Amino acid sequence: MNIVLVEPEIPPNTGNVARLCAATKSRLHLIEPFGFKLDDAHLRRAGMDYWQQVEWHRWQNWTAFAEKLPADARLWFVESGGPIRYNEVKFEADDYLVFGRETAGLPTQLLEPHRENWLRIPMFNAASRSLNLSNCVALVLFEALRQKGFAGELY
Repeated sequence: MNIVLVEPEIPPNTGNVARLCAATKSRLHLIEPFGFKLDDAHLRRAGMDYWQQVEWHRWQNWTAFAEKLPADARLWFVESGGPIRYNEVKFEADDYLVFGRETAGLPTQLLEPHRENWLRIPMFNAASRSLNLSNCVALVLFEALRQKGFAGELY
């Protein structure tokens, strides 16, 4: 699987996602600008020693990332308000799960043209604005891996 963080802002979230990617052998794509420096101590601490186990790519912007995507790439945009619940789709092994900034989410110009690939995670309390980014990545990634039968699982 491929995890895409568009303009992440909070170092511990990105570090936690890197750790998740290491544990699941998922590729991580980080799209600038970032709200931190990649050498930030918080980022390293959250990812611990897992960064060396992660296949990750740094992209200057969305356009640079999109230009390098395989022609058959399937992108799933995870953002509140999506018309499809994340567990209602059939994921493929090389799909891209795209998540936005912690404070603003994904921009409308990315979401609107991809309504058929815009996923949401259900919320049950209207007073809760959102879930933590790294929790959202874990929820959707593990649903995709569950659908694929947890291929490559060691224990």
